[in-house]
Amino acid sequence: MQPPVAYIERLGPATLPSPMPSREVDPDHPNPFVADTHFIPLHITLDLAAERPGNILFEKAGPREKIYFDPARTAAAIVTCGGLCPGLNNVIRSLVLSLRCHYGVERIYGIRYGYHGLNPANSFPPVELTPEDVSDIHELGGTILGTSRGPEDPEVMVRTLRELGVNLFFPIGGDGTQRGAYKIHEAACALGHPLAVVGVPKTIDNDILYVTRTFGYGTAINAARQVINIAHTEARAVLNGIGLVKLMGRDSGFIAAGATLASGEVNYCLIPEQPFELEGERGLLAVLERRLGRKRHAVIVVAEGAGQHLIPRDKVETDASGNIRHADIGLFLKDRINTHFRARGAPVNVRYIDPSYMIRGLPADTEDAILCDGLARNAVHAAMTGRSGLIIGLVHNRMVHVPSHMITGGRKRVSLDGELWKAVLAVTGQPPSWR
Repeated sequence: MQPPVAYIERLGPATLPSPMPSREVDPDHPNPFVADTHFIPLHITLDLAAERPGNILFEKAGPREKIYFDPARTAAAIVTCGGLCPGLNNVIRSLVLSLRCHYGVERIYGIRYGYHGLNPANSFPPVELTPEDVSDIHELGGTILGTSRGPEDPEVMVRTLRELGVNLFFPIGGDGTQRGAYKIHEAACALGHPLAVVGVPKTIDNDILYVTRTFGYGTAINAARQVINIAHTEARAVLNGIGLVKLMGRDSGFIAAGATLASGEVNYCLIPEQPFELEGERGLLAVLERRLGRKRHAVIVVAEGAGQHLIPRDKVETDASGNIRHADIGLFLKDRINTHFRARGAPVNVRYIDPSYMIRGLPADTEDAILCDGLARNAVHAAMTGRSGLIIGLVHNRMVHVPSHMITGGRKRVSLDGELWKAVLAVTGQPPSWR
């Protein structure tokens, strides 16, 4: 039985020849085009004994021989939304260069301050982007366009894009941004405006469903590893030293887990996917006490969304994107650890480090820079063929088309039965359960 295909919506048949080189133009080089019959499976390992393998086939991304839009009559717009992430400027730069150099699209707009820039009432007019404007922005952290959180009326945004003559729209952001992008796609269809909406998924948390790795994640764990190593140095330098590092990871612990493996100096990695307790013989405090009795130092890495059930709260608040505002688990743990050992007459030296904003404002490292370029180029290829309502994702080191509606129903999380978490348990030697 053939696995189900993740269908990608199209604005119409692609009938125009691509301006990119073909075999007929340069017979000495292989055909650069991807056939519409090429697909990548979600799961690379199949259980042949299972009645239903449960796989999904994604369209392989890449340039097509026929395109939908005439580049000479087409304009594009780029927007960055949500929190900062290493690689945003890389994506902007590669989008501009691919649009101009590969397809000859002359008018490219940068939308300022996220989706707010698509509402004329906010008075953030777009800026035109040329290859000269973006020539060196990949060396910088942040985003030259600015960013924001929070939605705007999809119909208002589509009307703004239509007035600009935009037919290609590239939203760069996480799951909230892509939810908004799909609403823009639906509004454009309802208004009869031919608008290809192709998202580039952004989150250093690496928690986008059906995507192996998002840009910014590699830079984040590399920077976090250096912070952990410093915390380890601090902890070893004093009697009963504890290096406590809080890393980003609202609902998923990929940064904490990845940085733990990269460092190799972490004794306890705490993530949202695995609840832990403080009290009791198997609780963190007792386990930590036994560790200090043996080694006289310890390093703890905690994701920001871990242990939220331990912190009393009067009410739950959300940010402009609708995400729950978590209580500060790092400061909470620091206080509880100090209180616990002080009550036993054995004070500890806790070195608490929260590098969150230092990490997400960095420029992309080499690996992320390569990923950003591939995501951006393939987003342009998809949009020029009239595909819409999708993101470009990396699956098994291959670029694919993922329908936007598939990623907005939840977040990818660390599997406690998966290889990543098993590796964390092996490296740290921490208890597999805190209960």
